[in-house]
Amino acid sequence: MKKIAIVLLGFLCFNKAQSQSLNVNWNDVVLVSKSTATLQVVGNPMLRRKAAMHDSSFNALKKLNADYVRYVPWFPYPKLAVAELEPPHEKTSWDFSLIDPMTIDFLENTKGHSIILNFSTIPQWMFKTDQPVAYPADPNQVGWGYSGGTQLRDTTMKELTGYYVRLISWYSKGGFTDELGKYHKSGYHYEIPYWEVLNEPDLEHSMSPQTYTKIYDAMVTAIKTVSPQTKFIGMALAYENPEWFEYFLNPANHKPGIPIDMISYHCYANANSNQKFDDYEYTVFDKAEAFVNTVNYIESIRKRLSPNTKTDIDELGTFVSEEMRNQPITPAYWNLSASVYAYFFIELSKRGIDVIGESQLVGFPSQFPDVSMINYINNKPNARYWVLKMIKDNIKPGSTMVRTNIDNNNGDNIVAQGFVVDGHKKILLLNKRNKSISIKLPAEFKAANVSTIDGDSGDNEAIRSSINSDAIEMKPFAVKLIELK
Repeated sequence: MKKIAIVLLGFLCFNKAQSQSLNVNWNDVVLVSKSTATLQVVGNPMLRRKAAMHDSSFNALKKLNADYVRYVPWFPYPKLAVAELEPPHEKTSWDFSLIDPMTIDFLENTKGHSIILNFSTIPQWMFKTDQPVAYPADPNQVGWGYSGGTQLRDTTMKELTGYYVRLISWYSKGGFTDELGKYHKSGYHYEIPYWEVLNEPDLEHSMSPQTYTKIYDAMVTAIKTVSPQTKFIGMALAYENPEWFEYFLNPANHKPGIPIDMISYHCYANANSNQKFDDYEYTVFDKAEAFVNTVNYIESIRKRLSPNTKTDIDELGTFVSEEMRNQPITPAYWNLSASVYAYFFIELSKRGIDVIGESQLVGFPSQFPDVSMINYINNKPNARYWVLKMIKDNIKPGSTMVRTNIDNNNGDNIVAQGFVVDGHKKILLLNKRNKSISIKLPAEFKAANVSTIDGDSGDNEAIRSSINSDAIEMKPFAVKLIELK
């Protein structure tokens, strides 16, 4: 998968000799947030049982206790993502033996929550290709070629929808009858609150919005026959191409009665090629800011065409340069990436985004290590996880966002947002820069509790302290939550 609160956002560049003052007007309500902080879980070998990262990753997922967690078995590992790898002929190839353990562990560790399932990988044999597309015999081996073809061989899409109806029935109806009339029993009866239709179709199989919309309508119609309570998420775009939003969000382009419950799209704020880490802080935050500006435009399209449709930006992360990805990643990067997610949460909350999803629970060398929320060396949750948990545990939908700023006109290094949560006053602050910055606080902050995630906290939960002066220090890429008593 790829790329890239205050309603006055106060920004400031300082050195320690300068005065930088936080100002919060608790009586000036800007809006009531409806945003949920969450994450995505991408299926890969490190989430298989007995894999080194399995236990700690699923324990962290359970402790997070989040809603709208997105689960995506993905095409680079066909045997972990596709339940029917060969076309049915004289027999079928249905096999969940490698898929079930990881999927059941996900379902059990998110039980009771409004999860999002996305088995995004269509069996390759359903596409027209010059010759059959091979897949690795080893389920742990990457098969990047398993996404070829741009045209389905069955233009009626009965073959495609039949596959997904059977897959969903395996997990929600106890089993299914295959194409040759044989019944396959699973015994599973899980609820499927949300189903997201495919992943990054603008990249995977290079679909047009017209083709995707036809597939979406066919999939929704078919899935509702076996799971009528399920809601649907559309697009999951890699890039924010206006043509897609204009077409898909227009009800006139769908069959009558097809719901557009939610849309989704992605952003990875990436470093540039050959860029040194010292310059990352500017590049990734500049790209994050540019994405937020794009969200403004997309929201104007959504509100015009389909105002009741919700939005889930369900892949938010950062990437190192390709050169750094092939060597040990500097520890400070994880704090930078965590700070970027805090920035996304503040800015996207102000824009009314419903679900703000960090990507992703587990990555490791050769499989996007720079987006992992679990340290693949010691298997402990890293700063990206702890910032998400801090936000999720403290700022929930229905929180009031109040006018906040920082007095200084020399830059935009500190971002701060005040929230009132169930009557409790809280401030979320982040440092965008790789240097320490001092913030002067209002008198009412004396003795307030502070949770801090920075280089000192490392791969541990937030450091708790209390304010005993009129200022606090924001260490490089620090994220703090201040709770007034």
